[in-house]
Amino acid sequence: MAASRYRRFLKLCEEWPVDETKRGRDLGSYLRQRVAQAFREGENTQIAEPEACDQMYESLARLHSNYYKHKYPRPRDTSFSGLSVEEYKLILSTDTLEEFKETNKGMWKKLQEKFAPRNPEEKQKAWARSLSHPRT
Repeated sequence: MAASRYRRFLKLCEEWPVDETKRGRDLGSYLRQRVAQAFREGENTQIAEPEACDQMYESLARLHSNYYKHKYPRPRDTSFSGLSVEEYKLILSTDTLEEFKETNKGMWKKLQEKFAPRNPEEKQKAWARSLSHPRT
């Protein structure tokens, strides 16, 4: 029975798309990692809680098939902001979020990052220099 569960999860992973714009935050990538961890021994993996495993698979399969999108259709594909799906995808991409983080940093934080020593050796040298040249 574990072999069939493993094959079902593998098929789901193959079908689940990977969103390249969400590096490190993509649900498809995360799903693949979790399946690899859960089934380390492949088809020979012993499943401690088969019911919970089946329930997890069914939940993921419903998400993948857009079950709830079809069950509860929206009258219009808009949101309170009026942005389109494509615009949301652009805004939520990893690159755009990193740009927002950079622009939201204060000037002091940017200067600290720019001029701060990069590795422990540089930090130690900077500290030693400050001790040898005390301020008066």
